[in-house]
Amino acid sequence: MEYIEFGSEKRKVSKVVLGLMRIPELASGGIDRLLNTAFDNGINFLDIADCYANGYAEELLGNELVKNPSLRDKFFIQSKCGIRLDGPFTIFDFSKDYILSSVDRILSRLKTDHLDCLLLHRPDALMEPEEVSEAFNTLYKAGKVRSFGVSNMNPSQMEFLKSALDVEIATNQVQLSVCHTPMINAGVNVNMNHDRAIMRDGGVLEYCRMHKIAIQAWSVLQYGMFEGVFIGSDRYGKLNEVLNRMAYEKGVSPSAIAIAWVLNYPGATQAVIGTTKDYRVAESAKAGDIKLSKYEWYELYLAAGNVLP
Repeated sequence: MEYIEFGSEKRKVSKVVLGLMRIPELASGGIDRLLNTAFDNGINFLDIADCYANGYAEELLGNELVKNPSLRDKFFIQSKCGIRLDGPFTIFDFSKDYILSSVDRILSRLKTDHLDCLLLHRPDALMEPEEVSEAFNTLYKAGKVRSFGVSNMNPSQMEFLKSALDVEIATNQVQLSVCHTPMINAGVNVNMNHDRAIMRDGGVLEYCRMHKIAIQAWSVLQYGMFEGVFIGSDRYGKLNEVLNRMAYEKGVSPSAIAIAWVLNYPGATQAVIGTTKDYRVAESAKAGDIKLSKYEWYELYLAAGNVLP
């Protein structure tokens, strides 16, 4: 497993991240096995959020941390807040009071005294950077959160936020897979007169690399917005042919090759996997050791239906 330095403390964390959104689906004992399988395969980074199962996912993880206290020191734990589910409809809220109260509830559910990283979960159109800064400073000085990040933000939004922050933005969590590539398409089709040249994100990948912000890719095996997994899908026949061939050549699973495609993007890039199957965690972890040639990377990009000018 390859590791990167992350956040204010420059912690060594795995490039493959275990996402825990779906752990409420696991039977008794399943979470313990999942976590141990991840750690045994080099994964030391857990990603969760307060809105996953409306907090129940965090409760389940917290129960495991109580039953096995050594797990807390093994893992870098990241959670997210800002998506409010407590009203008649869902909204985004980055107000100081809501961030502070959210973290207190997160820590209570996780039964821990600190988060290694807190992300703002999707952009709040009404965000006041000064309020966010006050909340972050309060949490950092109290020892409740050690690093901070964002999700799904473009460069302008990050610059706007940074205008008031005293802490660095450690990471930006964005959707990226070989079958979801709008951030890459715009870059390779600059000045072309077609939709693939439309830059919808403001150059977020390049911005993160320039500012040494880790890129955390989510839905690394999905196409569309949770439309389905492309591994084995008839919709992506050519891609699966190439994935299967490369997997055979390298002695890994097609999923590991697909995840490695994401991890081979230059810079501090991580891939969040969301499986609850132990064997798939072990398979996916191997992606952290796979180096693709430039030709292999582009072959996968093109096999997914992308086009170069």
